[in-house]
This record gives sequence, structure tokens and C-alpha cells, in this order.
Amino acid sequence: MLLADAVFLAAASLLPRRAPCPIAGPTAEVDGDEEEAGCSVGYPMVLVQIPMYNEREVYKLSIEAACGMWWPSDRVIVQVLDDSTDPTVKDLVELECKFWANNGKNVKYEVRNNRTGYKAGALKQGMLYEYVQQCDFVAVFDADFQPEPDFLVRTVPYLVHNPRIALVQARWEFVNPKEFLMTRIQKMTLDYHFKVEQEAGSSTFGFFGFNGTAGVWRTSSIKEAGGWEDRTTVEDMDLAVRAGLKGWKFIYVGDVKVKSELPSNLKAYRRQQHRWTCGAANLFRKMGAEIILTKEVSLWRKLYLIYSFFFIRKVVAHVVPFMLYCVIIPLSVLIPEVTVPVWGVVYIPTTITLLYAIRNPSSIHFIPFWILFENVMSFHRTKATFIGLLELGNVNEWVVTEKLGRTKPVPQMLEKPRCRFWDRWPAGRFVSPLFLRNFHQVLAAGADSNACTCLHAPCRVILISHEILLDSIYER
Repeated sequence: MLLADAVFLAAASLLPRRAPCPIAGPTAEVDGDEEEAGCSVGYPMVLVQIPMYNEREVYKLSIEAACGMWWPSDRVIVQVLDDSTDPTVKDLVELECKFWANNGKNVKYEVRNNRTGYKAGALKQGMLYEYVQQCDFVAVFDADFQPEPDFLVRTVPYLVHNPRIALVQARWEFVNPKEFLMTRIQKMTLDYHFKVEQEAGSSTFGFFGFNGTAGVWRTSSIKEAGGWEDRTTVEDMDLAVRAGLKGWKFIYVGDVKVKSELPSNLKAYRRQQHRWTCGAANLFRKMGAEIILTKEVSLWRKLYLIYSFFFIRKVVAHVVPFMLYCVIIPLSVLIPEVTVPVWGVVYIPTTITLLYAIRNPSSIHFIPFWILFENVMSFHRTKATFIGLLELGNVNEWVVTEKLGRTKPVPQMLEKPRCRFWDRWPAGRFVSPLFLRNFHQVLAAGADSNACTCLHAPCRVILISHEILLDSIYER
């Protein structure tokens, strides 16, 4: 089942891509003189939503990027939805919004009295304000996402020229993929998701799961689908499935990339994966019957949603690797009566791995580490899958992924030039001060001699400075 789905996705992702459509008016940065001359005619009204929660490290990045997009100032509203509980952070975000408002940008700073529904609740509340009714499209960005200035120019035309398109999804780009081995592996997994899964869904059935950010929605499609719901931790996928069942089409544009940040520690990554995996399985439980009974989409699209999108990718893809590599194969080693056919333990897993690797040629040498890491994570994803399917205790647990506010690509730590052996050998750190202290004692003992008097003072200063430096290094 996994192999057949992987082959189907790989083949479908290679289908020809759609060419972008031009939009009325200039397709470059719009300055103040052009706006005064009426050049904003033909531009639809766009709402940019940025949900936040105590985002001290990244709030400036997202607001600045949203306000810097090429779109007439009178045709775009930047809405900052701040659920922060830290008063200092709230003051900083509000101050940043006022700064851009004073610079001619239409920025709205909105807060709630509670965090009901988390991100979904904030987005739902944001759609209720009166000024949103004039907006034709809604762009959503998480707090660590930094769209390029031409983002709206390259995505909105799809919605303008095709009234049946509800969503245009852009690709994620990362500012810290080479920071650690773990971030490299995350990039490999997400690159496959975007290059293969999202591209295949867009090319075949015009449907894929919204990634929750870096996308533009048609406002009317959100309303027709029932708006944002907080019944699971994947409110983005929930909205996408409901809109898909209403017959709306989605488009993925892989050439439009939005910078974001990968989790830099295992704890944050595990929590993120738990939220995504558990939420998807729980949504499958809640919407399975609705997908089967709906009459507004074709049978093939229903089959794709139930079998490929949900059952294979959200359940089987997590449970099977864990059962195979962590249960069955170890039992076959310990218990001679348990045998595993070669095709099940070698041929099929190898083929699936190659289908993953072929879309990441620059990282193919990290495939062994990717396999080991994914097998370890399969335990946590399997646990989250059953929590979602059975609706156990922490099924709706929501923990915001920790961010560090990366603005530029970090140094390539895994590609540092090799140090010389004697640079790594720590003995020099101990030999050097011992030698210097002995040399200092020799000079001190011979201070009365004429030969050492002229050298004693400057050498003493150098030695003391060197000892202070070494002591500070050891303390650190």
C-alpha cells in the first residue's frame, strides 16, 4: 500500500505545472506616486492575517515582511491577531503595529480576552471584524514566516482568473536547514511533502491539505466551508477538507517560496509532530463518514480523500514503519519461528526510500541518518496516531513551536573544515599554563641577576595577562 501510493505520488508530481496568470496593473513595487495616480485600480482587496502567541523573537520579522509586500496600501489590510499572555510582548507587538501604521500601512492590531480555540479561534475571530467584509482574499502567515515582496503579485492572479480556485499554497523555504543534522532531516521530509505530495494533489484532484501558512484563500470559500473550526489541532487541514467537499479547487505553486524556521531542538520538533499527526488522525475519525456521504464531489475524489490522503498517509505511513522496524524485525531476530520475507524487509522499503531520496539529490548522502531518525520518530507518530483515532486524553494538546528568530541562513555546521589533530588535542591547554608558570618562576628567581632584570618586567606582564585569559576560558 505504501509503495503503490509512493509510486502514484511520484508520477503525478511530474505532470506539467500551471503557468502563472498576469494581473491587471503593474507587477512590481507600487510607490506612493502611482497610488495617488490611481494605479491601484484592478487590484482586489486582500487581508493578511498573522496569528501570534508570545512571539518575542519573530514578531518583527513577520510584520515587516507583510508590510513590505508589493501591493497598493489602500488595497491590503495587515491584521495582527495577538493572543500573547506576556504583557511585555503584547506591548512590543502593538508598538510595532503602530510604527507601520504611522508609515502609511493599514495595520490592525487585534487581541482577545482568552485563547479559546488557539490559532483557529484567533483566525475565526479575525474574520468577524467589519472591515474584513470588503476583502476578497485572505493570506495567512505564521509568526515566523517572511513572505517575499512579490508574494501577492505571484499568487493572487490564480484566484482572480479562476473563480473555482479557493486556495493558492506556496512552498516553505528554511533559513536554518544546515544548522544541525536534525534540521537537515526535517528539510528532507518537508521537501518531499511539498515537491511530491502537494504537487501531486494539485495536479490530479486539485486538492491537498492546507499547510496553515504561506497560502492565500478566497474569502467566499472560507465562508461556504463553514469558517475556521477548533475541533482538532489541524484547523488548516480541517478547513481544506471541508472546502474540498464543497467542490473548491486548490493550486500549489512550488516556485513561490516563503522563508520560515525549522525547530532547532528535539523537544520542539516532537511536540510539533505530535500536534500534526494526532490532529490529522482525529480529523479522519470525525470526517470519515462526512466524506463518504457527501454528494458534491465525485467518487474518485472521495476515494482519494479516504484512502490515499487520510488512511495511507495519516495512519498507515506512521504505524507500518514502527511495527516493521521496531517490532517485527527485532522479533524475527530473537524468535527463530518468526520470519520476514526479503521483499518485505529489503526490496519494498528500499524502493520507497529511493523515491524519497530522488527528490533530494543534494542530501542523498544523509539518507542513512534520515532512515534512523524517521524510525525513531515513528514511535512518537504511532502513539500520536492512536491518540487521535481513539480521542484519548491529550488529543487537543496545543504547544506553540519554539522559535529563535532566524533572519539569515546559519553557518553550515556539518560542513566545517576539519581541524588539525593538535588543534583538537586538549593537552596543550594544560601544558601551556604549566610551562608558562614554571618559566615565570625561573624569571622571578633570577630577578636579581643583571641578565634577567631587563626581561623580568615585560615578561611578567605578558605572563599575568596570559594566565588571566586562560582562567577566564576555563571558567567559561
